[in-house]
Amino acid sequence: MEQQRMSNQLRALTDRADITSLVDRWLASLDDRRFDAGWARSMFTEDIRSEDPMGEHVGIAGHLESMRKLLVMFERTQHVGMNHIIDLDGDVARVRWNSINTHVLASQGGAEESERLFTSGGHFDADVVRTAEGWRFQRMSLHVTWTSGEPPVLPADA
Repeated sequence: MEQQRMSNQLRALTDRADITSLVDRWLASLDDRRFDAGWARSMFTEDIRSEDPMGEHVGIAGHLESMRKLLVMFERTQHVGMNHIIDLDGDVARVRWNSINTHVLASQGGAEESERLFTSGGHFDADVVRTAEGWRFQRMSLHVTWTSGEPPVLPADA
């Protein structure tokens, strides 16, 4: 009985560490700005559903298209995540984390870099599932609580 309890605790700790790593790798990947099918499959299920201020995105193809549209608006970014709350239930989990996101907007004719900063803070809610390849996001939603600076404008042809 004690051995089973210890085994369950170890699995829960390992799952939490793996899910926290998934969140952290995803945030870091936003700053690395390399979005391809391999990246997407290492983070998401095929039927990923995500929501952000730009709208709802469905499936890996929809998520990749959204990320590529976002890329053109920023020269650089830094995404910081913290306070991971993970509720495990077997092979699924609900995850919430806070995020502070700093963006340097793409140059628009001579504006100083300090004038091109757009920062936001809020939290993400996500559902993750255990797959044969590890934990993957199945649903993700960004909830913006505050912003500072001028928000980016999506190019007309995007």
